[in-house]
Amino acid sequence: ADIEIPRRRPTIEQAVIEREAAAHSIARNLKPTTPTVELFLPEALSGAYFVGHLVTDLDSVGGAIGAAELYGGKAALASEVNSETAFALEEFGVTLPPKIEDVVEENPNAKICLVDHQQTTQMNHAINPDQVVGCIDHHALQNKTIVTDRPIYIDIRPWGSMSTIIAHTFLTHNRRPSISVAGMLLFAFL
Repeated sequence: ADIEIPRRRPTIEQAVIEREAAAHSIARNLKPTTPTVELFLPEALSGAYFVGHLVTDLDSVGGAIGAAELYGGKAALASEVNSETAFALEEFGVTLPPKIEDVVEENPNAKICLVDHQQTTQMNHAINPDQVVGCIDHHALQNKTIVTDRPIYIDIRPWGSMSTIIAHTFLTHNRRPSISVAGMLLFAFL
């Protein structure tokens, strides 16, 4: 015949069993709630200069202007603007951002966020990689991608434009860009 060895419940198991009815009563009386989740806006980008790539285009300038408004920074130019970008700036009454060379000459410790690029071959020579605090881009990671000594904010999405990323971030954070910034972003992704 099989001998059954009686199982002794550990103290913790016995306590759970004794309180099971009370736990069910508490659970039944809980009110369903949806937790509030704060969306992330990186503090590192606050006060940064947002600058696009050399041979700048409307996406890099419009995106820099949009990112500056979104994150609380300022836009800067990596190079002269083309006629399309000049038209959009004039159409929406946006002041031409300063050149990044002038910015870093005046403030060599300025925080920089690269927009619409992450390759050093597309980066203005005045930018010190040690001052880069972020990168917002939609291009593939290829050769000559920036390398930093410390972690930086990265937002790279396989989308049609960098400006689309900025517009999406405005929307997901329930924020409305100014009319001039909305126009610049719209022109950039059209």
